[in-house]
This record gives sequence, structure tokens and C-alpha cells, in this order.
Amino acid sequence: MSQERIPRKNLVYLESTIPGFLTSRISAQIVTAAKQLTTREWWEQSRHRYQLVVSQFVWDEVKAGDAEAASRRMEVLKGLDELEINEEVIQLYKKLIDSGLFPIKSRLDAAHVAVCSVYAVDILLTWNCSHLANADVLPGLRRLLTGWGYPMPLICTPFELSGDEST
Repeated sequence: MSQERIPRKNLVYLESTIPGFLTSRISAQIVTAAKQLTTREWWEQSRHRYQLVVSQFVWDEVKAGDAEAASRRMEVLKGLDELEINEEVIQLYKKLIDSGLFPIKSRLDAAHVAVCSVYAVDILLTWNCSHLANADVLPGLRRLLTGWGYPMPLICTPFELSGDEST
């Protein structure tokens, strides 16, 4: 009698913009409000389909700023698995910074990618479309990571990860 293989849930790394858009007051700016509502919809309807993970880098970012807002961001992340920042993550992070692909002010973006690549995370979920979910950045990032022997996570927004569960 053969055993059926139970597929694992895809690992989804929540970059810090996700709890930010999830917990903030709805903006008067239409694009920002759409991102907030899409994030909330994804959280309510789709998050259960994935194994959600974060890192200390995410915790550091969500703890910053207004104490009340930080508390709301931290609350939604409570109980999620945390990927350890180990020496391999630090070394890949440094290589990504040294590559010049990430501006100095976007160092934490490189850190999120490093964590995801070292742990072979399937999806990096973000609203950062400047340095992460950006079609101009992704091909170069893919070349770097695969050239160094690391997997490239799918980097996308909640809008792109939303979908009908039956498909």
C-alpha cells in the first residue's frame, strides 16, 4: 500500500510592509487604501493556505515608530515562525549589499532577500515595489542569487498572491 505524499504549505515570508498595511488606518490616498484593503482581504481569506514566517529583521522594523501602531503590527505577527539570522544569512546579505543592486538606504530589503534565499522560502510577500517587487530589479537579483547557488523566492504583493482557492 503506497502512502500519498502530503504537500507542504508554501513558506511565505512577511516583509514588514505587510503588517504595516494590515494594521494601519485606511488612508485617504486611493492607492494606499487599495493596498490596505487588499492586504486585509488576503489576510482574512488566504493566509491560512501558507506557512507564514518572519525574521528578526521584520520584528526590528515593525517595532519602530509610534508605540500604538507598533503594538498592532507586532500583535498580528505573534505566533509566527521566526527564521534565525545565522552566519550564512549575514554573508549573503553582505554580498547583496556589495553587489550594488540595493541602495544603502535599502539595506534591510537585501536582508529580507538573504533570509528567504538561505531558507529556501517560496514567497517573499511585500508592498515594497521600489527594491523588491520590481520588474526592473528582479532579473538582476535572480542572476546574482542563482550564480551564488541560492534559490530565488517569488517576490510579490498580496494582490498577486490573492486568488481563488479552487485553482
